[in-house]
Amino acid sequence: SGLLKKTSGLASVCGGDVNSQRNDIKAITGLLPESPGLYSKLSAVEFLEFIGALNNLSGESLHKRIDALLGMLGLEGRRNDLLESYSSGMKQKVLVASTLLHEPKLVFLDEPTSRLDPSASALVKDLILVLAEETETTFFICTHMTNFAEDTCDIIGIINNGTLTTLGSPQDIIDQAGASDLEEAYLKIVGGQVDRDKLLSWRQ
Repeated sequence: SGLLKKTSGLASVCGGDVNSQRNDIKAITGLLPESPGLYSKLSAVEFLEFIGALNNLSGESLHKRIDALLGMLGLEGRRNDLLESYSSGMKQKVLVASTLLHEPKLVFLDEPTSRLDPSASALVKDLILVLAEETETTFFICTHMTNFAEDTCDIIGIINNGTLTTLGSPQDIIDQAGASDLEEAYLKIVGGQVDRDKLLSWRQ
């Protein structure tokens, strides 16, 4: 995401060198960390206006973008309410909107559905799929929700003990692991399957 400088080797994002073109890269990337902060005394609109200003956005184009995102996320009726009155899921929606506000080419999402109910999670998933299909936006998602990853991602990487051990399409990974779905494949790869007999042995 451009926050750290590389220590060795070569690295580029969207064709830009991560050292010499860091500011250019930051301008075309969006980041939603797992535990971001919100200014609770601002309304949703005020918070998004603030984020827009940080990205050199203003005027009618910014407000059209804010209106569109709040509408897509079902928050138009609460747009002027203070964020401190929002539920955790609603706050997460505002954070998703802030990440997409400047129409980045590359978006990093860290556990984007962690605080959302099933309906809101499905909405975020559909939003990602639509934006990925209709724009040139690439989404880089970090998640432990295998069903979300299986439904959303074209390419999946599995990291075990800090090492990338598996990379491929969801179906390729499932087939290679001899599994019925991605969750089973993940457990086979990282070694997290439970021995049912041992688990229930306490009853004997």
